[in-house]
Amino acid sequence: MLISKRFQHLWVVFGVAMLAGVVSTESVTAQQADFLFKCPKASLGVRLGHASPRAQSEVFDFTREHLTIDRSDFDGLSIDGELSVRMTRHLDAALSVGVEQSNTRSELRDWVDENNLPIEQSTRFTRVPVTLGVKAYLLERGRCVSRLAWIPKKLAPYLGAGVGIVWHNFRQIGDFVDFDTNDIFFDVFESQATSSLVYLAAGFDLSLGPRWFLSSEARYSWASAEMGPDFVGFNDIDLTGLKATVGVSIRF
Repeated sequence: MLISKRFQHLWVVFGVAMLAGVVSTESVTAQQADFLFKCPKASLGVRLGHASPRAQSEVFDFTREHLTIDRSDFDGLSIDGELSVRMTRHLDAALSVGVEQSNTRSELRDWVDENNLPIEQSTRFTRVPVTLGVKAYLLERGRCVSRLAWIPKKLAPYLGAGVGIVWHNFRQIGDFVDFDTNDIFFDVFESQATSSLVYLAAGFDLSLGPRWFLSSEARYSWASAEMGPDFVGFNDIDLTGLKATVGVSIRF
């Protein structure tokens, strides 16, 4: 878990550094022009953030009961790319692709091996959602001064909703105990599948200049999927969860 958290911190530092570079560049550009020559038709952006799955299905309960893993250990880094296409003054169509992952090292609770050492394993939980939705902006995003000039508003909040698919992979690798014989064995248990999802979102765009803007969003998604043959007898895995992201986008 420590290694995973360190990598998350490195990604956050990278995101902040990237944003600082954009802001610095935009400050120079803004001195030259604070408008676009036409209303933008689309935007493309990347956001980093934190994903917090609900983790309420049977496989998560079993994992928390037998391994030294808490619900919060399934939280992880989220990376999202989004293409938004302007449909009306207040409405965009948005296509997004994301990756959410946690990787946690653990031990079996109340068990040690014959040398009195912990019985160790790791659990990786990955989700890759691909969604298509709409973003409804609550305020005007900019104003046309003439036929040849468009000036963005500083803040543009929005609400969103959509549907999509999500591929997941739940993988546990390491040493385990056969509770019938008390034998210790090494194994890999893995489940992966693709299922449908729906989501609701709220966010805002904060203009850094005529072309670049900061984008922040909170999104809650609902999804579930059947477990693979390595987890016979378990009910569907819970893929529902919340994520909050922030990043930079460019209008064009």
